[in-house]
Amino acid sequence: MAKLQKSIDKRNALIKATIELVNNNGFHATPMSKIAKMAKVSPATIYLYFENKQDLVNKTYIEVKAKYTDYAFANYNESMSVKTGFETIWKRIAEFKLNEYEHAMFLAQCDNTPMIDEPSLKEGIKHLQPLLDLWERGKQEGIIKPVSNYLLYAYAVSPLSFLMIAQKRGAFQLDKEQIEEAYQSAWSSIKKCEQ
Repeated sequence: MAKLQKSIDKRNALIKATIELVNNNGFHATPMSKIAKMAKVSPATIYLYFENKQDLVNKTYIEVKAKYTDYAFANYNESMSVKTGFETIWKRIAEFKLNEYEHAMFLAQCDNTPMIDEPSLKEGIKHLQPLLDLWERGKQEGIIKPVSNYLLYAYAVSPLSFLMIAQKRGAFQLDKEQIEEAYQSAWSSIKKCEQ
C-alpha cells in the first residue's frame, strides 16, 4: 500500500510541477528535465507515468479540466431554470478561477496554445457537457441567443480569465459587487433580447 501511495505522490508531483512550470515559462520553455527536477524525481521516472511531454501535458490538462468542471457543476441541478442554472455555474467558475489560480491559469494557457492535441481537447469539452446542455435547453426555450456555443463561451466565460489575470497583477480587485456586475454582463451577453 505504501508503494502505491509513493507512486501516486510521484505522479501528482509531476502534474504539479508541469502546471507551475508551464504557468511561469510557457510550454516550449518547460523541458522534461526541469519538470523532473521540480518534482524531485529522476527524468527516467516521468516515463513510468507518461509516454512523452505531449502525453504529460495532455493528461495534466484533462485532470485539471476535470477538477475545474467538478467544481463548476457541484451546486448545479438540471431541474434549475436556465437563468438560475447559468448563474450557479458561472459563479462557481468565477470562484474556481479566483481561488484556484494555478489551475485556472494552466487551463487558460492550454486554451491559447496548439500544445494540447485534438483528442485531449475533445475530452476536455466533454467535461463541460452540463453547461453545453443548459445552453441548448436555453436556445430551445428561446432564452439564450441561438449562436455557437464557442461564441457563448467567448462572451460569457472567457472574460473571467482576463479578470483573473488583472486581479493577480493587482490592477483590479474582484469583490462581491464586481463579481455580481461581471455576472450580469455575462448573462446580458448571451440571453436573447426581450421582444
